[in-house]
This record gives sequence, C-alpha cells and structure tokens, in this order.
Amino acid sequence: MSGDAMGQAARSGPVGVILSVDPDRFDQVVEAARRVGLTVTGEQRILGALSGTIPEDRIPVLEAVDGVESVDREQIVRLPPPDAPIQ
Repeated sequence: MSGDAMGQAARSGPVGVILSVDPDRFDQVVEAARRVGLTVTGEQRILGALSGTIPEDRIPVLEAVDGVESVDREQIVRLPPPDAPIQ
C-alpha cells in the first residue's frame, strides 16, 4: 500500500449506521457490536434497532455479527436556508 493510500484509509473516519437486530437477543447483539468497534448512540430495544458510529472499514465485520439483521448508513439530508432561492 502506498503512503497516499494509507493516508486515505486513515481518513475514512467513523460513519453513522442504523442496525436492525434480533430483538430477542438485543443485549447480546449490542455487546457484540461494541466489541467489533460500534460506538452506540441510540437504542430502540422494542423495535430491535440500534444506531451508532463505526469506522467505515469495520462495517463488513459489523454486518457479520450474529444477530445483526441489517446495517444501513445514516442518510444526512441538508436543507437550504429558508431564504435561499429555489433550485
């Protein structure tokens, strides 16, 4: 790996993710997700949903955690200021 590629990998900072997890094993799945690098920012136990941040290159490891049903990136929507011209 070249020095530039290594620098680029180091810059792939944490990304926001939303997980759908097995609600019957919620606590175990949350703990396993933390062990692979997830920083939990929200828990919706009844819905079996979890949100957090994780380095982008760890997403495949997170998806492989037993009890994780899906991993979706958070979508950030930026709205223009109210007085901005219509595009």
